[in-house]
Amino acid sequence: MARKNAFYAQSGGVTAVINASAAGIIETARAHKDTIGKVYAGRNGIIGALTEDLIDTGKETKATVAALKHTPGGAFGSCRFKLKDLETSKREYERLIEVFKAHNIGYFFYNGGGDSADTCLKVSQLSGKMGYPIQAIHVPKTVDNDLPITDVSPGFGSVAKYTAVCAREAGMDVASMCATSTKVFVMEVMGRHAGWIAAAAGLAQDEPTDPPHIILFPEIAFDKAKFLKKVQQTVKKVGYCVVAVSEGARYADGTFLADAGSVDAFGHKQLGGVAPVIAQMVKDELGHKYHWSVADYLQRSARHIASAVDVEQAYAVGKAAVEMAVAGKNSVMPAIVRGKGKRYSWSIGEAPLAKVANVEKKMPRSYITRDGFGITQAGRDYLAPLIGGEDYPPYKNGLPQYARPKLVAVEKKLKPFKL
Repeated sequence: MARKNAFYAQSGGVTAVINASAAGIIETARAHKDTIGKVYAGRNGIIGALTEDLIDTGKETKATVAALKHTPGGAFGSCRFKLKDLETSKREYERLIEVFKAHNIGYFFYNGGGDSADTCLKVSQLSGKMGYPIQAIHVPKTVDNDLPITDVSPGFGSVAKYTAVCAREAGMDVASMCATSTKVFVMEVMGRHAGWIAAAAGLAQDEPTDPPHIILFPEIAFDKAKFLKKVQQTVKKVGYCVVAVSEGARYADGTFLADAGSVDAFGHKQLGGVAPVIAQMVKDELGHKYHWSVADYLQRSARHIASAVDVEQAYAVGKAAVEMAVAGKNSVMPAIVRGKGKRYSWSIGEAPLAKVANVEKKMPRSYITRDGFGITQAGRDYLAPLIGGEDYPPYKNGLPQYARPKLVAVEKKLKPFKL
């Protein structure tokens, strides 16, 4: 059988370990050189395919590809660009086929979250609807941990570890100063509809009086009076109060506390920062001195404190994606399956994209305490193994050293395409 080339792209918000998945794909594809020819990466995600802006990963050395495992960000560039259905975006799908034909591409690996799974599903349907054979495999990634079927989404374990570490360290800082200074500290983390990252802050708490004292989840409607009462009780009892809040915290009517009034490229509400909203509420109603922070990009780029489990899983799904493609699979996603027993273990399973695309996994109510402000033992049992182990990058002159790919462009064969 004639070899086909592969196309790989990174999509949506990047993570501390998405490049480990890229390394898994590239290294495994090189090991299957009898089946897979070249591996092209799209510069800036799917946009690279549409504009025929391809990167020849074959020009990268073994050492550089291996170094991707400990490099944050998206080595080949990512994007927020969503392909709609085949009829609405027919022009874009026809262009994809044109580019795939021109470069003999028969494998499509799309590394992203829920919206990317949807795009990958649509690409997998090109064979039947547009007469071009393509095997599309979705490679899971999202710090939000909201992909269904898979036990965890690669990228989450590392942001969870960062969040828990920050909650513990910042909490110790506030505890030191609370007698004469800051009484309330608010830490905002990512999570638009699912509170997994906010929940991870709860891992910092060993004793009931340890921070974070309050966690605000998107899954639990925000009750201002109840929240302020809890803050006041905590300050009176402990001397200070640390709050971890998900960016997607909302009122009972569904309105985000931090609704900025605009939407992004995927049609999601733009959120303007919930930490200052919460902090000002505390100041206005209770009069306490406060500080707040927004972890933002810091939480998802913190490769220096990545979870070793997360790194291993991110690489494994990239490797499995190639093995599935070589086995003739299409329209599937490698999924992480948690083993049974007290000792944490995991393996790689397979999820059909039709059951992954456009499905959002939220925090089970059983993982959240009855009062809605913390995590239960069940939640802790789920989260704790995911932040296990350290996988430090190499350091030089006191700073981590990351891969710097050459990103050699593939010669274009087609006319320019306007997005």
